[in-house]
Amino acid sequence: MTGRRGRILAAVTTVAVALTVGAVALRGGVSGPAAPGSAAATAPSTRPAPSGVDASAPPVIVPGRPGEDAVERPADEVRNDSPPRYNSLDTWFVRMMIPHHEQALEMAGLATDRAAEPRVRALADRIRASQGPEIGVLRAWLTTRGLSAGVDGHDHATMRGMQPAEAMRRLAAARGAEFDNLFLRMMTEHHEGAVLMATDVLKVGLDLTVEQFATSVASEQSVEIARMRDLLPV
Repeated sequence: MTGRRGRILAAVTTVAVALTVGAVALRGGVSGPAAPGSAAATAPSTRPAPSGVDASAPPVIVPGRPGEDAVERPADEVRNDSPPRYNSLDTWFVRMMIPHHEQALEMAGLATDRAAEPRVRALADRIRASQGPEIGVLRAWLTTRGLSAGVDGHDHATMRGMQPAEAMRRLAAARGAEFDNLFLRMMTEHHEGAVLMATDVLKVGLDLTVEQFATSVASEQSVEIARMRDLLPV
């Protein structure tokens, strides 16, 4: 895990704790731990669980304020009902990354019976294994928020790193060393575009899931770019 990705995940954890404490406060949670042996400390919660919440769910540990101990609260009391926070660039990034990934999968699929270099085929396999499931993650993000995947009137060919139709036809027609050279150059450019898109959304996006996804794209595809450059003939 990279240092930046680790910091991002740590930040996500901090935000999750803050949301938990905030949810308790909004629901009239305690201002501190109940005194041992008091009715508040010993009496079980009799409030019915909200619809859709498992009443048998284990309690949640809620950190106390500075100088105070953590307390246990029923899971339904710390449920986060706030809607997910995202902005237009988060949505744009997710919508654009789907066709961007789809072209990468198309290019990688051609390597199976066209590439001569085993390391090129291995790289293509890695791309298929990672980006295929990622498309599912992106589509699920849109579905959860009631958003469509398409953008009316947008030409995906203008996206950073997207390869033109003629270049894709040349790649499909190539074999052996010619294919390897074309594939490495085209996929490097394609990855560079994805890294730039990810960097943009990390600057001004709001959604934590998108932030983690974009961080992963920027990190992992940068590593693959370095590998492809090493494989290119001098």
